[in-house]
Amino acid sequence: MPEIDHRAENFQIDKENEMFTDKRSRLFLFVLLTAFALLAVACTPGTAQTVTGQANDGSAITVVGQGEAFGEPDQANVQVGVEIFAETVEEATSENQAILDKIMAALEEQGIAPEDIQTANYSLWAEQNYSERGFEGVTGYRVSNQVNVTVRDINVLGEVLAAVTEAGANSIHGVYFSVADPAALEAKARAAAMEDAQARAEELAGLAGLELGEAKVVSEIIGGPPISPLRVGGGFAVEEAAIPEPGISPGQLSFHAQVQVTFDAQ
Repeated sequence: MPEIDHRAENFQIDKENEMFTDKRSRLFLFVLLTAFALLAVACTPGTAQTVTGQANDGSAITVVGQGEAFGEPDQANVQVGVEIFAETVEEATSENQAILDKIMAALEEQGIAPEDIQTANYSLWAEQNYSERGFEGVTGYRVSNQVNVTVRDINVLGEVLAAVTEAGANSIHGVYFSVADPAALEAKARAAAMEDAQARAEELAGLAGLELGEAKVVSEIIGGPPISPLRVGGGFAVEEAAIPEPGISPGQLSFHAQVQVTFDAQ
């Protein structure tokens, strides 16, 4: 039988292993470099988070413009309610509901529509007594019922607050003013933001020695609605005497807008 030369076979196997290891090393290096590249992109701050601009190889300038518009509120939202403590659940709930019925009647007398009244919170819990020896028992029950009320004429807001307080409301958590139709003020704020973007881009173009062209990409950066809160009280006791009408100052609301604009540049 002829003798087999195992040295040639071993050489071939070693060569194949070497080629496989080389391919695997190059694949690992490619994956590693790709991961580093993606990480670098992810860590780069977005343009929308900066109010400065950037020139892209002298062909474009991207900026973020900001605008603001002011307007007087024409409606208000207030949360009113009643909190009652009694020895039993039945007493607490029935007394609470009786006072809430009076509050609802007072709101109706003030011209508040049923669709502008919405339950905000209803809570019932036991008041527990503790001492050094531990739990001593339940002393009574507390019921809280709160409703959100939209007052669409802020000129009568003070009268509404006085009426519900006289009806038995012993908590008013806050008054928040708004505009029923904010579209016009939002458009005014966007126009101011575009003017600001144009001014920023012209400034950057001048600094870079470029000539600013037309806007080619525009996007709005959406933010939250304006809020102008006024807290008028909470948890006060109701007296038998007539409740004076509280003084209310609506002030102004501020509407903000942000736009990101990319301009051609040469």
